[in-house]
Amino acid sequence: MPPQGDVRPWEHIAVPADVDGTQGAFRAPRASCSLRGNNDYEAVQSWLSLHEAPATQRAYRKEAERLLLWAIVERGVALSSLTTEDAVAYRAFLRHPAPRSRWIGSATARSSPLWRPFTGGLSPRSTAYALSVLSAMFRWLIDKRYVLANPLAGIRVRGMRAAGLDTTRGLSGAEWGLVRTVADGLEWSYGWEARAAQRMRFVLDFGFGTGLRASELVGATLGNIEFDPGGDAWLHVVGKGSKAGKVVLPLIARSALEDYLVQRRLSVSPAKWDPRTPLLGSLDGEAGITARRLWAAMKRFFATAATVLAAVNPALAEKLGRASPHWLRHSHASYALEAGADLTTVRDNLRHASVSTTSLYLHADDERRSRQIGTAFSGRRQR
Repeated sequence: MPPQGDVRPWEHIAVPADVDGTQGAFRAPRASCSLRGNNDYEAVQSWLSLHEAPATQRAYRKEAERLLLWAIVERGVALSSLTTEDAVAYRAFLRHPAPRSRWIGSATARSSPLWRPFTGGLSPRSTAYALSVLSAMFRWLIDKRYVLANPLAGIRVRGMRAAGLDTTRGLSGAEWGLVRTVADGLEWSYGWEARAAQRMRFVLDFGFGTGLRASELVGATLGNIEFDPGGDAWLHVVGKGSKAGKVVLPLIARSALEDYLVQRRLSVSPAKWDPRTPLLGSLDGEAGITARRLWAAMKRFFATAATVLAAVNPALAEKLGRASPHWLRHSHASYALEAGADLTTVRDNLRHASVSTTSLYLHADDERRSRQIGTAFSGRRQR
């Protein structure tokens, strides 16, 4: 290990056996571990290898490397020996890395003796992002039975939601299944007019599969849909701040659109589409609807679902009383991440400026983004 005043990239250090993780305090029994690596560095490398995009690997390596070096140099313990108390101390360290001469320097090549892990202290948003990445890493290490505990579980950043996405304003996979089942019986069991019920099922499936904002959905037309040579479908949208972007149309969204077009007596063949036709039609014609009208229709649906589910799931019923169209966007993001899509893939599909300040320059390529979102939402309907 280098002297404490000379922190170097992890590939250039020799870690003493007592802090390399081979005897980590929270290591799981060796016989149950599904990783070949026997120390913390090798286990983290296995986690990094899951992420194909070089930009994602670099971003995740930065966070993992910082924590590993801090654990060894500042705390004198292995990564796999970190406690919740250590994690709390690391949260404070990220805001003010000290001593500065050891941890902070100008951006330079990893081979330079002037290299340092930080160029300055992190903002609350960047701190939240770092902790969310590291928490995901520990969850994976637990899943592979390399460690027994996640020291970052429950660690919050003041003024920020720890995981980057507000899971209180969205539906879990199980909750989505219950709500979607109610939607199937709107006209048969709950008194909805058939065209309103059909449109609502389209909104639910298309919104869940794409993560569109309400304003983007009501503003989209058939002419905004593009099919690339590989067969992937994309919807071009103008989003927040009048920024143009495109969204993957996975199977659940494409199937919902085809069903809805048939119900509206429109062709499902793109060659026969009128490019001016709104994706979301009014109930009395082919004109589009406003975001306010969509809001009202969805609030009506959530109220219906809450009434139906009150007896079997009162907590979900109460939650639906607060739901809005934007919840489909949150649900889309949570579901995609849980299904294995990279943080950068979801960020790009939602067209966020950033998941955090530190991820401003991460980009998932289009082919990979289409594949991952398509895989996450591969079923016609998730129930």
